[in-house]
Amino acid sequence: MIKPRQIYTDCDPRGGATIRIVEYTPGSNRADVVDATTGKRPRSVLASRLHSSAVTKAGKPRRAGYALVQDTEEPQP
Repeated sequence: MIKPRQIYTDCDPRGGATIRIVEYTPGSNRADVVDATTGKRPRSVLASRLHSSAVTKAGKPRRAGYALVQDTEEPQP
């Protein structure tokens, strides 16, 4: 599940950006993101490019999209 404050890294083997989710409406096809380290470069990415794992169902490394690296902390009740 996509939530604000999650951190994702680029799955491109050549390396790439690390992004932070700023805003996402459940059911939307896009999420608003910024660069995770600087907070700059606001943009929108397709939600279908945000993955919970860096590997596919077949166990191969993903080569496209973004993989979750840090989930948000849920507040304690």
